[in-house]
Amino acid sequence: MQSVIINSNQAGQRLDKFLRKYLPEAGTGFLYKMLRKKNITLNGKKAEGSELLYQGDQVSFFFSDETFAKFSGRNGVSVGRIAGEDIISCNRQGFRDASELAEYNRAYRELTGIDVVYEDEHVLILNKPVGILTQKAEEKGSSLNEWMIGYLLYSVPDFETQLEGFRPSVCNRLDRNTSGLVLCGKSLPGLQFLSRCIRERSIRKFYRTICLGQLREPKLVKGYLQKDVNRNRVSIVPVESKQNISSEHAGEYIETAYRPICVGEEYTLLEVELITGKPHQIRAHLAGLGHPIIGDFKYGNTVVNKEMQQAYGLKYQILHAFRVEFPEKEEIKGSAETAKTAETAGLNLSGKTFTVPCPKQFQQLQIKLGLSD
Repeated sequence: MQSVIINSNQAGQRLDKFLRKYLPEAGTGFLYKMLRKKNITLNGKKAEGSELLYQGDQVSFFFSDETFAKFSGRNGVSVGRIAGEDIISCNRQGFRDASELAEYNRAYRELTGIDVVYEDEHVLILNKPVGILTQKAEEKGSSLNEWMIGYLLYSVPDFETQLEGFRPSVCNRLDRNTSGLVLCGKSLPGLQFLSRCIRERSIRKFYRTICLGQLREPKLVKGYLQKDVNRNRVSIVPVESKQNISSEHAGEYIETAYRPICVGEEYTLLEVELITGKPHQIRAHLAGLGHPIIGDFKYGNTVVNKEMQQAYGLKYQILHAFRVEFPEKEEIKGSAETAKTAETAGLNLSGKTFTVPCPKQFQQLQIKLGLSD
């Protein structure tokens, strides 16, 4: 028999969802069959799979060692070196193989320039530099997500023991060449809290950018975002034009607010609030308004971008996730299933604001273009 005591990162989810993570090689049908036959029990009793798990619960598996190893993917690799990489023990941690752990270690060593802005028991806030993906786009790549797990494995004592059935994850995505604040769920309650706040738009996210032309008044702009998956581009349909498009092709509704910080002769330093968070929303929305972000070779002005590249070496869009504002405690709400853990995870962040300065090249361009902060 094998048993696992549910920890804080595993609590708050249904038993069947936990089992699918804990035994990733087992089919859903097999898991329910084992529950019916009491080969998997919860606190010594028969379970259906729909039960909500609490910290301290005991899940027991009446399997042979071979069967458990087959369906869990645990291979018992201890601390050592795999393919020249230093790895941390994965005997009981739920890793499918040592290469997964080596990937986290490698990302933590090789991805540079990432800063930890804030950290508590449940939440991690990082400052991502230009050139790093938030989440990897292909199997062999590395991203901020892998760096974060590698960082936690190195910096938090015994963090590997918390990873059974749970992986920390980033909660908001930035384009590869957009820098700034990324929110990460370090624990399951933290992940639930951040995901729900983002879904309910109670976390306010602000960006700084330099756009072409003069924008003199703050404004809230609305539209519909259409995706072109094949070209990895989006386009914006203004609200007033929606009546000319069938509803099935109108796209997703978006809102973007902006206010000018400094208006120059040819460019504007802009603060943008991302009210609805869609891929490429700020870049495409400003371009659709006739004020594209400088350095944006996908949505911007080709002539201006080439001039910027030749004059200043600019190779990417000037866009920085500058500030996040968390809701006050009394605004932190949730379903009966997650309210207790989510509220606890968000207590330390109630009413807090986090700001990170723009990257060096951004600040240098401000000076050269006469855009004081």
